[in-house]
Amino acid sequence: MPVETREISVVGKKDCGIVDITGMISEEVRKSKIRNGTVTVFCIGSTGAITTMEFEPNLSKDVSEILDNLIPLDKDYHHHETWGDYNGGSHVRALLVGPSLTVPIVEKRLTLGTWQQIVYINFDRIEKIRKIVLQIIGEF
Repeated sequence: MPVETREISVVGKKDCGIVDITGMISEEVRKSKIRNGTVTVFCIGSTGAITTMEFEPNLSKDVSEILDNLIPLDKDYHHHETWGDYNGGSHVRALLVGPSLTVPIVEKRLTLGTWQQIVYINFDRIEKIRKIVLQIIGEF
């Protein structure tokens, strides 16, 4: 089965910067030779995550506020003793959401719902440029 590996870069603002990457992924799928199959979207880095959501400003605020309540960034995490970078909460948030997502491709189109977008979330305490790897697998 053919496999194409591609890479995109994205900038995420600090502390729960959510970026809609659906268009970039759709474009890479469109440019690939794969017609039907899947695309796996993987974030390189341990303080970023990939998921789907309805990408709109108020839901983005809700996500940030809920995570602030569940996993506060100003808590004294044991991880801070290791590197002194004070991003223990960022790591915990990222592992909760997860680094990857697989989406079916049908006739060169992502099979997403009307209000469903693929997003990258930067949980780190600083703005980050992240590489995201796409593996497009399927048939021509």
